[in-house]
Amino acid sequence: MTSVAISPSNSVQPEPDRQRVEHKADGDLTEEAVSDSLSDLGVSAAGLQLVFRALSVPGRNLNNISLLCRYVHLQKLELPHNRIKDLSCVSHMPYLITLDASHNCLSDFFGFQPPKNLKEVNLSYNQISEMKDLSAYSSLGRLVLDHNSVRRIHGLQSCISLTHLSLAHNKIARIHGLENLPLRELCLSGNMIEKIENLGTLRALQSLDLSSNRIHSLCGLNNLPLLGSINLESNLISEIKEASPIHDLYLLRDLNLRGNPVQDQPDYRLAIIFLLQQLTSLDQQPATAEEKVSAVNMYDPPLEEAAARDHMTQVLYQTLQPQGILDSTMPGLDAPYPMLVLTGPRACGKRELAHRLCQEFTEFFAYGACHTTREPYSGEEDGPDYHFITEEQFQNMIHMGKFIQTMQYGGHWFGLSWEAVESVAREGLACCVHMELEGVLSLKKSRFEPRYVLLIPTSTESYTHCLRHRQLYTQAEMQLDAAVSRIDLYGRVNRERPGFFDIVIPSDDRAQAYAVLRQAVMEYLNLEESRGGDSSPATPACSSNNMTCDSALSEKRKGVTLKAPPTTEAEADSYSRNYWNKVQAEITLQKSPAETASINRRQQMIRDALMGKPSPRASSRGVYTAPSRLTHQSAGHNLPGATEDSSSDESRASSGLSTRSSADVGSASGLKRSELLGPEHDPDSQRNHLDSGVTPDPPVSPGRPGSNARPVLPPIPSGRKTAEPSPRA
Repeated sequence: MTSVAISPSNSVQPEPDRQRVEHKADGDLTEEAVSDSLSDLGVSAAGLQLVFRALSVPGRNLNNISLLCRYVHLQKLELPHNRIKDLSCVSHMPYLITLDASHNCLSDFFGFQPPKNLKEVNLSYNQISEMKDLSAYSSLGRLVLDHNSVRRIHGLQSCISLTHLSLAHNKIARIHGLENLPLRELCLSGNMIEKIENLGTLRALQSLDLSSNRIHSLCGLNNLPLLGSINLESNLISEIKEASPIHDLYLLRDLNLRGNPVQDQPDYRLAIIFLLQQLTSLDQQPATAEEKVSAVNMYDPPLEEAAARDHMTQVLYQTLQPQGILDSTMPGLDAPYPMLVLTGPRACGKRELAHRLCQEFTEFFAYGACHTTREPYSGEEDGPDYHFITEEQFQNMIHMGKFIQTMQYGGHWFGLSWEAVESVAREGLACCVHMELEGVLSLKKSRFEPRYVLLIPTSTESYTHCLRHRQLYTQAEMQLDAAVSRIDLYGRVNRERPGFFDIVIPSDDRAQAYAVLRQAVMEYLNLEESRGGDSSPATPACSSNNMTCDSALSEKRKGVTLKAPPTTEAEADSYSRNYWNKVQAEITLQKSPAETASINRRQQMIRDALMGKPSPRASSRGVYTAPSRLTHQSAGHNLPGATEDSSSDESRASSGLSTRSSADVGSASGLKRSELLGPEHDPDSQRNHLDSGVTPDPPVSPGRPGSNARPVLPPIPSGRKTAEPSPRA
């Protein structure tokens, strides 16, 4: 027999000896097999000699390795894919660090005396059914027990160095016995676990594998701040909301939910990415920046994005409906229908002040009730406060193009309908409404140009008390905090967007807030109280282009002093300068190139108008402007012609713009000039007035364009329209 020396580089054996060695190795480990498998020549752990420190004998069908008792200097032992049942030889290896005995027939868990420095143990694919106390293995850092028959995790309390534990494909039904371990990686895949529990003390955990279990929810993972990877493939998670407990795991980057029923949910991927925006990988696919933007725009879009989307929705459905002439459009593109919008956080007094304002200024304002899908609060009535409808009815109204703007707040829909504004406009009044900030942003994209009044609480404590007093939030403190946080939202918009609101009023004291609001409205309307302190309703100022002074000084309006229009040239110049400054202020804001070009054209038109030059007509709109007279005359009413047309003339003169008016619409539809412009412009009508003894009013010169410009609401028709008295018999 040829001898073979054990050396770092093994020599080639003759063919007969190799066959004899393999035959002897079938069952028992031989010296020849050991000599072939030794590696890693180096200094021994004691530092006294050179030794081989690693032995790897895989796939030899070994069942007896007692020969290894003499190899005391081994630090790494690998014996996978054999038939070993006894590892008692490991007790004679005091310097052993790594042990791999996977794919064997072991039934005894750690059947050897513990080497002092043992750090890594792999006993997967064996027949171990019960774990023992590993208190003596204080240096153990990695333990793999996959594919065994372990039913209960036990004996790891003293493993103060254990950072990796894998118990995949066992028979574990509950997670326990891991308290306060320094684990960074935990694998419990392929077990019978139904609930995530007892992991709150694993504060160092970074990777968790719970795939192929019976888990329904992710509750129990919220207290793991370092968790970066979660594998829940092939479980029973069916709802997207079940992932909410891991929303605050800011280091979470990888989540795998493949094979769960939740993947059948619509927009599942975007919903999860929106909920967990810190993810870089979902279901083993990258979470791209485009997906994150799409997810935010879908589930929590910025206010501007939501408003733009809402506006496009309403315009789309409106264009699908039959088009008509609306009373709410004033006679001229430069004279939009007058509206007053009160906005502010919930329960800040918007609705109460709007009702009070409309009750006092009955000659100017009427309340426009919005539609909503929420239930009425205590004291609210269907009609005067809101139109309470179901969500199905609300969606049907959207599809029929009946809304000017809609919004979602607090899980409910709110919307301002065309009919709510039209019913007020048909009475010749301005519409007063209230809405949240989302509705304001949507309304600002429409053709309406209201005055916006912000009512904002200044005392958080008082506001919270008000919310509790109204019993809007009794149980859900998180919802209460969210409602209070909207005060900061309104304040931030007001700070970052100068001029977004026309006036800001503190709403802590409702009486004082209404006093400020009332004074602002009177300034908008160019009214002032009588010095006698009469509390009668405010009265409009006399103007040659509005209503006659005789009608303005009716019996119900006594005790009110009227502001006169500018009479001297100095006053006219002052008004003209104010108007020009307002135009310049709008131009100086940062605009897009298209907006800048449009503003420059308008500015040139204003200059031409001020110099007396004719200007081209403005482009038409989809829904044309119509004076109130057009509708009511066609119905058989004979309203004074000079009253409403003169207000539009004044508005056109004050703006300095020549726009397409209702006369253009009338000419296109075949109506006579006198039907649109009134009897004062028809020679036959004037002749009839002379024959009846009535002298027509002399024509009024509008004066220099822009001389009457003043900071008021858009022109309001001359008071509430009433039915004409029946003719005498």
